[in-house]
Amino acid sequence: MRPAEDPQALRVQQALGPGFRIVAFGQSTHTAQEAADAIGCALAQIAKSIIFRSQSGKAVLVIASGVNRVDEKKIRALLGEKVERASPEFVKEMTGFEVGGVPPLGHARPCTVFLDEDLKAYPTLWAAGGTASAVFEIGFARLVEVSGAAVADVAKK
Repeated sequence: MRPAEDPQALRVQQALGPGFRIVAFGQSTHTAQEAADAIGCALAQIAKSIIFRSQSGKAVLVIASGVNRVDEKKIRALLGEKVERASPEFVKEMTGFEVGGVPPLGHARPCTVFLDEDLKAYPTLWAAGGTASAVFEIGFARLVEVSGAAVADVAKK
């Protein structure tokens, strides 16, 4: 683990401010499991970012616990319209980041954001830092604040 130097990670660092530190690994943190393995934390502590495309063409970011699958029906009910998993091209266009490195803030365009209520159970969370090998540590309340998320039940049970 070392301080991140990639321009995308530095962009996230700037959006977060000085109270946070983006760190990079020599291995991939692209998936929640890869991130948990690299960090040495529980999979449930990974705050994974998943972008959906709404029926009206808006980006919807769901920040979910690494152990949870997102229930698209719950997102539809929260949003009031259908959603589908976004293509990598849509993710890049709307957020400015590649799939596997999408952070919970600092996006190119505004997103509607929902945060998995199950993440409340952990004092420390880890989120993507702008690249597929960069992450940062954050608490639940601060993640809600920096992401502008609405906390909701988003997990498939």
